[in-house]
Amino acid sequence: MRWTTLLLGFFAFVAGLEGITQAAELSGSKPNIILVITDDQGFGPVGKHGHPWVRTPNMDKLYDQSTRFTHFLVAPTCAPTRSALMTGRHPMRNGVTHTILERERMTLNATTLPQVLKQAGYTSGIFGKWHLGDEDEYQPHKRGFDEAFIHGAGGIGQAYDCSCADAPGNKYFNPYIKQNGSFVQTEGFCTDIFFSAALGWIKEVKEQDAPFFAYITTNAPHGPFIAPPENAKRFTDMGFTKDEAGFYGMIENIDENVGLLLNKVDEWDLANETVVIFMSDNGMTGRGSGRLGKQIGTTADGDELFPYNANMKGLKGSVDEGGVRVPFFIRWNGKIPADQDVDRIAAHIDLFPTLVSLAGATNPEDQVEGRDLIPLIENPEAEWKNRLLFSHKGRWKTGVDPNEHQWKDFAIRNQRFRLVGRDQLYDMQKDPGQTKNVAEEHPKIVERLLKRYDQWWKKTVPMMVNEKAEMLPYRPFHVQFKKQQESTGIPKWNAPQL
Repeated sequence: MRWTTLLLGFFAFVAGLEGITQAAELSGSKPNIILVITDDQGFGPVGKHGHPWVRTPNMDKLYDQSTRFTHFLVAPTCAPTRSALMTGRHPMRNGVTHTILERERMTLNATTLPQVLKQAGYTSGIFGKWHLGDEDEYQPHKRGFDEAFIHGAGGIGQAYDCSCADAPGNKYFNPYIKQNGSFVQTEGFCTDIFFSAALGWIKEVKEQDAPFFAYITTNAPHGPFIAPPENAKRFTDMGFTKDEAGFYGMIENIDENVGLLLNKVDEWDLANETVVIFMSDNGMTGRGSGRLGKQIGTTADGDELFPYNANMKGLKGSVDEGGVRVPFFIRWNGKIPADQDVDRIAAHIDLFPTLVSLAGATNPEDQVEGRDLIPLIENPEAEWKNRLLFSHKGRWKTGVDPNEHQWKDFAIRNQRFRLVGRDQLYDMQKDPGQTKNVAEEHPKIVERLLKRYDQWWKKTVPMMVNEKAEMLPYRPFHVQFKKQQESTGIPKWNAPQL
């Protein structure tokens, strides 16, 4: 009995050493990286997040296999978050203070994530939404991506009175896509196409003697709310409006594609050498999701259905928790612990230094503000200094002095508190739904947070490089599309064989 106990203890000790060694090897381990980011989905519409009726079996599977950051915070809207992912610093310090009107363009002075990964031997591809500038010099194939397969603007078919515009008249079905600077005509539904293109590219580059970074960035479930009929039907049958059925149908279609992705990663024996990340770019949109608290459908058994946002306050565009909290699942079979939660606040600015660390690359000097999350992935109870995260809605009118909006639509978050505006303080640990303002109980905390925010703002305003930009008098995607159409034509895209 004694020797059995000793042997069991020895094996446990060895296993513990192996775990420590394994964790220590995360930095510089150079895994393949697949990052999936959805548009306007937010935190709520995931089955494992408690959603009562949306079906996401593949997101749920990935949830179970992943380490989850349960309080992962991004910007209130899409282009800002995407710029933070690409640079590791706050969106406004990338010049991104809006999603249109030349203020979605990410400063050309930034070093991007694929540029840094390239130094570590990575090849990179983007598939879907870029939304960080439609002028040629801002495009992803000019900013480090070896393969770029994207639509323009912030959504398929969008067009504004500025440079921000997709191919003219583009649709969710059979969209025109810009592939490495030239347009192609695709066939099928946009989300299916982006995953297919990404998987086709992965199938090619996986044979190379170099790691890859695949950035799969869907425009779904952003409006207009159009889903494949087979995905929308379940919801229209339950009485949802066309927009609501489109929104939730797109989410379930994304889930099907996540399943395809995970299956191919397994089929191609990539799971043990590939990090898979799933997230969204901002809180759930209030348009397609339905009005919170208002019934939107009924099951066949007569049960009433209501929108669900995990009991958080705020939706997309809000600096409350519900406007900026998103899913964040990170999986690496055999390397990153499965079914593990990390409850420390983390943010969009952290992904860049985390992936750079995994790749064994070096962060660009004086750019990255985020933190490497590997210590928390290895040990959720690791010593971790408290931090402040700043949110601002931005989106003021063109030509307005940003300082006029310093004290509007902003929030400050630390591990315990969220300060919204000057005088709304919430204890997020005791009151995650933000139902009780405790500002009067903690005046010194409010004062300290406002002082730190003021310091942050003063440093940030000079970095808002697009504020005085004139509206471009033409739409680059429109001009390029017409020129190609009249010269060589728009060829059909040949979907890869998977």
